[in-house]
Amino acid sequence: MAGQVRLYGLSGSLRKESYARAVLKTLVEHVRDEVEIVVGDIGTLPLYNADLDTDAAPAPVTAMREALRACDGLVVVTPEYNHGIPGVLKNAVDWLSSPPQTAALAGKPTLIVSSSVAFTGGVRAQAQLRTCLSAAKARPLITDEVVVASVQNKVENGRLTDKATLDHMTKALRLLLKDIRICKAA
Repeated sequence: MAGQVRLYGLSGSLRKESYARAVLKTLVEHVRDEVEIVVGDIGTLPLYNADLDTDAAPAPVTAMREALRACDGLVVVTPEYNHGIPGVLKNAVDWLSSPPQTAALAGKPTLIVSSSVAFTGGVRAQAQLRTCLSAAKARPLITDEVVVASVQNKVENGRLTDKATLDHMTKALRLLLKDIRICKAA
């Protein structure tokens, strides 16, 4: 579709059958008629090393930065590990926030979704990620937190099956799209 909004999606987990991947995959499929979500793979990135962060950055880093720049916004689904974000997701934020003058994350409208087997749904990871993304000059969406609590009871066969959670997540995504369209029109 001409003029369609494109989003970049990241799962904060490397595990192939992770709950975070299942949540992101379900969202991608659920809204495919409204928005294109290009899903990146943070597992391809090397550990952040400022010595490597030059004009000739590692190819996976350059590819992810370019892919994010080509999109209008970002959706991140993160699990919560030990009350925080996974190291691999923080690594991706570090690569995408550099160099500060031209960072792919800078100014990027962002929806954060967290998932956890705990009843808290990953709110601590979400708060930590919001702080990291804000420091990187991204623009995390200000809305009710989108959490998938007790995610192990809401995912079957690699898909989020809880309608109320999917509806809440979709509503937040539509707020992100509205924000993006307002900014594009300005």
